[in-house]
Amino acid sequence: MTARRRGNGDGGVYRRGSDNRWVAVLDLGPDGSGRRRRKVLYGTTRREVVEKLTEAQRRLSEGAPVTDARGTVAAYLEHWMSTGLAAAEVRATTRENYTTIARKHLVTALGHHRLDKLAPSDVDALVVAKRAAGLSDSTVRLIYTVLRRALDAAVRDGLIRRNVAAAVQRPRVARRDAAVLSPDQAQTFLDAARGDRLFALYAVAVAVGLRRGEALGLRWSDVDLDVGTLRVSRTFSRVGGRLAFTEPKSQRSRRTVPLPDPLVVELRAHRVRQAAERLTAGSSWDDHDLVFPSRFGTPLDPRNALRALATVAGRAGLDGVGLHTLRHTSASLMLVQGVHPRVVMETLGHSGISITMDVYSHVMPQQQREAAEAVGQALRW
Repeated sequence: MTARRRGNGDGGVYRRGSDNRWVAVLDLGPDGSGRRRRKVLYGTTRREVVEKLTEAQRRLSEGAPVTDARGTVAAYLEHWMSTGLAAAEVRATTRENYTTIARKHLVTALGHHRLDKLAPSDVDALVVAKRAAGLSDSTVRLIYTVLRRALDAAVRDGLIRRNVAAAVQRPRVARRDAAVLSPDQAQTFLDAARGDRLFALYAVAVAVGLRRGEALGLRWSDVDLDVGTLRVSRTFSRVGGRLAFTEPKSQRSRRTVPLPDPLVVELRAHRVRQAAERLTAGSSWDDHDLVFPSRFGTPLDPRNALRALATVAGRAGLDGVGLHTLRHTSASLMLVQGVHPRVVMETLGHSGISITMDVYSHVMPQQQREAAEAVGQALRW
């Protein structure tokens, strides 16, 4: 009788006489050169080794690695940063931020663990330790997010069978009301800024809520003052210690924003003032078609923009105001004026309306009261 040829995934179990250990041999099929490959599993009892063999056979049938990778978390993270993260479709600033988080928090805290031995309890301990160190809720969540993303890639590449971070509850971030200026404070700020060479920048932030990088990356070719719109197509920020123009934060961040008439008037006046600056600079002017450049046409360092704004805010008695405060103020003013939240979302370039509603829910009670009264009137109560 002809013996059956062992197929892929078959295995045998026996007890080794030299040390009485139980051994299971799993057939993995031929390699590229046609030679048979085997995986040897060991156990102190027959039941233990049979369980290991059964698990290995199941993983093999699912196309997963028979056993998890034995390298360290640190080694894997370095590999992931240079491959998976480097190839990811994310902004350069996001890639840099994830790299910093991985090296500063994950490699130092979890790097010594074997990748295949990392447990959900290790992730829990990481979260607890980072909170105890005084890190903000958002930073702790970001650390968790980077780890989960890296381990997702390890699962995808067949290095581990499951992502242990997925078994851990995502760290919560306590909701904080966005810092905004009241309508009177916004007017006080703009009055104090009148005559400043960057007044139009502050006006854009208050009127349509552009992010700092979006405003500093804005070109005149992106602005149509006849139609009264501007197009957000890029951003200007610091990446790897150097300033650079990059892609917008998300696909929804690429948007066309309608401009209120007073802002169109102000931008026209701003362009005239900029033409005079250009004449004064003469050959020193380095034209980049920027709406808000330095005095010599070059991109304006975000730090210089913040310093200039801080001076104006101090003059207005509103210390602590930043460009992001003006963006939040813009959203708040729109909502208070009854603009639909979805329109506010599209104007601000949020990726979803839930973000708009969560960040600005504190300015909604008045609209909710008006809605309740409207319903009451409709029902004639």
